Amino acid sequence: MKLYDTKQAPNARRVRIFLAEKGLNVALMPIDLMKQEHKSQAFGQISPDHKVPVLVLNDGSAISESVAICRYFEELHPEPALFGRGALGKAMVEMWQRRLELELFFPIAETVRNSHPAFAVLETPQLADHADKMRARVMGALARFDAQMADRPFAAGDAFSIADITGLCALDFMRIARIRIPPEMVHLTRWHQSLSARPSANA
Repeated sequence: MKLYDTKQAPNARRVRIFLAEKGLNVALMPIDLMKQEHKSQAFGQISPDHKVPVLVLNDGSAISESVAICRYFEELHPEPALFGRGALGKAMVEMWQRRLELELFFPIAETVRNSHPAFAVLETPQLADHADKMRARVMGALARFDAQMADRPFAAGDAFSIADITGLCALDFMRIARIRIPPEMVHLTRWHQSLSARPSANA
């Protein structure tokens, strides 16, 4: 199998971190977004919506969407469990994964795509007003997640999960959006530092 990957997008990084946590090695096929390699006709045969990452299996089946790829590997290699254990545990991971994705991950990505000059090739036209709106939304989400992280080591409770991977990739991508965790948000800072110290964070 092959994983079409890019170093330029946090979605692809989510999959790499997930694989690192599982101790899995998959052949990586690099795609340069800034050179528009994902827009090529050849890549369109693999990914009709021209999105990265994409996992291509040995039988030719293609799985896109980062969380869907992670779920595939979770089914094949259930340990360590990164989507939770039991009915409640799995529901909690799903809940926090979606919250972090919708309230933090996506707004940060929208801020970057609509404000950073280097991403103008990916977002035409860039909308400054939209970026400002998303940046304000991110700041509100940071405050909420800081309060919610006060009583737990990881996003969904006591165990590291896909929700933490999403959170780490979102918080790290804030640097490109020129957003920082305010110093008074000590719980969010502690969580980010803890996740950043894991070996998989270098994936």
